[in-house]
Amino acid sequence: MKVLMVDVDGVLVHGRPSDGLHLFTDLERDLGLSRELIQKEFFQTHWGNIVTGREDLEPRLASVLAKIAPGLSAATLIDYWFENDSRLDRTLLADLAALRATGIPIYLATNQEHRRAAYLMDKLGLSSYVDGIFYSAMLGYQKPAPEFFRLSTERVGIEPSQIAFIDDYPANIEAARQFGWKAMHWAPGSRLEDALAAFSL
Repeated sequence: MKVLMVDVDGVLVHGRPSDGLHLFTDLERDLGLSRELIQKEFFQTHWGNIVTGREDLEPRLASVLAKIAPGLSAATLIDYWFENDSRLDRTLLADLAALRATGIPIYLATNQEHRRAAYLMDKLGLSSYVDGIFYSAMLGYQKPAPEFFRLSTERVGIEPSQIAFIDDYPANIEAARQFGWKAMHWAPGSRLEDALAAFSL
């Protein structure tokens, strides 16, 4: 292993800062918007284009909210969303910092649109722990598409077999392995030391 790739949501970030629950748990109470409605009208309909960089988040969200929640601005919902999806796994961050100190570069490999990718790196400070980020809106493809892994590999500039990867989604693990990465499924209670031991086999 010469490089470690790390997924974000479900690995490094786990929901609301206060309790780890889903970011939209209290959406209707807090902003008057049904969680089911925003899923149906926005995420199920438009998210695929946004997360692969084909559409921008705020204009599309604004057009949807104009129909389903005209009193709610896109900016307000985006702020609420990002702030409520930002609970960091501090144990894993410490372990990543220790690994990086040994000379192993670490990159985020994640399905994100441009705004949240910047938020993760800058506002949450993940840029202090990693050497860079490969994300779906930047690459034009989202995991588990083979192109995501191909483009990430090309940009890091090493052979696929030298890349290790942790992710909480089994389909992403399988796709990474098919491309030649060493990959381990990250589950609650997983530790980086166990993943590193598996990668060294």
